[in-house]
Amino acid sequence: MINWQTPTPPQTPFYASIFNYFLSDDLEGYEAYDLQTLELVKQIPGFLGYESMKHDGRGTFISYWESKEAIQQWAQHPIHQEAKVLGMNRWYKYYHSMIAEVTRYHEHSF
Repeated sequence: MINWQTPTPPQTPFYASIFNYFLSDDLEGYEAYDLQTLELVKQIPGFLGYESMKHDGRGTFISYWESKEAIQQWAQHPIHQEAKVLGMNRWYKYYHSMIAEVTRYHEHSF
């Protein structure tokens, strides 16, 4: 389920930043940075929401954005930069990221 910043989903088009990863065995400081960056990203203009899934050391974090410029602003945030370095050097065995344009969005609740 997506955690939107507003009560209703945004209109398309918008962007998805998709981050897939496998965690390493050295997770010192990971949880604290995870919580801190989640709170900080919500303050970036153009941030629309997120969804996150984790299971057995594998995870996906998808953030949604109004524009590529908003994504770039978050990418350049100093705390996010620190988290990236720690992730590459310590927390992740493997990761990849993608930016995609969302041209259609539909949801249904049961």
